[in-house]
Amino acid sequence: MQLTIPDRVVLLDYGEVISLSPSGADRAELLALADVPAEPFWGAYDEHRNALDDGSLTSDEYWARIAADCGADWDSARRQSLWNADMRGWLTTDPTVVAVIEGLAAGGTRLALLSNAAAEYGGLFRHSPMSRFFERVFVSGELRLSKPDPAVYLHVCRELGIAPAALVFVDNRAENVAGAESIGATGHVYAGPDGLVRFLTPLAEAPAEES
Repeated sequence: MQLTIPDRVVLLDYGEVISLSPSGADRAELLALADVPAEPFWGAYDEHRNALDDGSLTSDEYWARIAADCGADWDSARRQSLWNADMRGWLTTDPTVVAVIEGLAAGGTRLALLSNAAAEYGGLFRHSPMSRFFERVFVSGELRLSKPDPAVYLHVCRELGIAPAALVFVDNRAENVAGAESIGATGHVYAGPDGLVRFLTPLAEAPAEES
């Protein structure tokens, strides 16, 4: 479905919006590689993720922190294997959402991507087949700014040359959407492709307010 949203930029999150959540098999592979109990592993995985995503930790440091929290001693080869498996788990995209993005691009809607992710994801996003749909790709690990800090949305607006009122932001986390709305953007908490289409369709008929 082709959809033209004039005078706005639709800014999309990647993880669990464009991408699917890592599968049970993906998570099982990580845990098998880690060879530690599940509870400390997943606790440390989540606890240190923000520092990885905002660029405070390198990927190698991230996996070393998890190892330390789990009482493990992973060598470089093991940390590399965990990194590989974790990356694979986040790279499966939802074809329905990609089709929505393609329809927006076909309609001439400006599109950009904003992800809280380690810096190395930037290259993957910029060189994937769907990258042609995005005017710009913004990754927190490169910017050293992350959602929901209002500063990251203001940075995106400056880089895109738009007023905040012209920004339409889609994310699966309510706090990230609230951060965008705090600067005057229009936000949508993603809960599935059908809801995304229902949210976007009226915007094709409603120009952005002047600021």
